Amino acid sequence: MLSYSLVYFLAALVAAILGFGSLAASAAEIARILFVLFMVMAIASFFVHWMGRR
Repeated sequence: MLSYSLVYFLAALVAAILGFGSLAASAAEIARILFVLFMVMAIASFFVHWMGRR
């Protein structure tokens, strides 16, 4: 999931460089949502793993 976030971030950079502002904003928003989702899932995974060790 983190790789998808990076792909959308790179797509946003390319779109911004080429002058496609609305496309860049959309791709950046998708990248942000995927990154937040990745972080939530990673924290939940660490917490579940930590609770399982007890």
